[in-house]
Amino acid sequence: MAPMNQKRIPARRSRPARSPTGPTGRSTGSSLYRPKRVRAGGTPSKPRKQRASQRAAIPDAPPPVAPELSEKQRRHLRGLAHELKPIIRLGNAGLTDAVATETTRALHDHELIKVKAPGGGDREARDALFTELAQRTASALIHRIGNVAVLYRPNATLPKIMIPDASA
Repeated sequence: MAPMNQKRIPARRSRPARSPTGPTGRSTGSSLYRPKRVRAGGTPSKPRKQRASQRAAIPDAPPPVAPELSEKQRRHLRGLAHELKPIIRLGNAGLTDAVATETTRALHDHELIKVKAPGGGDREARDALFTELAQRTASALIHRIGNVAVLYRPNATLPKIMIPDASA
């Protein structure tokens, strides 16, 4: 019997050596480099999605209009936006079509977003940049402090944010 102060260390089991090919005879490399399986004949499994340029050519509905908000509603939205982090960050290229498209998508998903512009520039240029972004995305410019702006556009089908009435 072993003395009490010694611990028993289990023996290490050895693994069998792996061959470069698996049991099927094919290479067992990473899935990134495996050849893609292609169906022989038949129809495609899923219809292809339309590209953004094709969707833009089909007018589904009139373009959205920026909401008119009272000061009480703006104050409520400022309070909701206080804890948000900037979702869109503008680079040195400024306002490009890709940035406007991504901002439109973010407004559709979140309704209330923060946008951050590069700092250290001219204040009037930043104000013009935020105003143009709000016009291109049909959103309301709620608030701007320094190089961060808050944009709001309610979702047309299912609004997530309930704002108080303008008259109350």
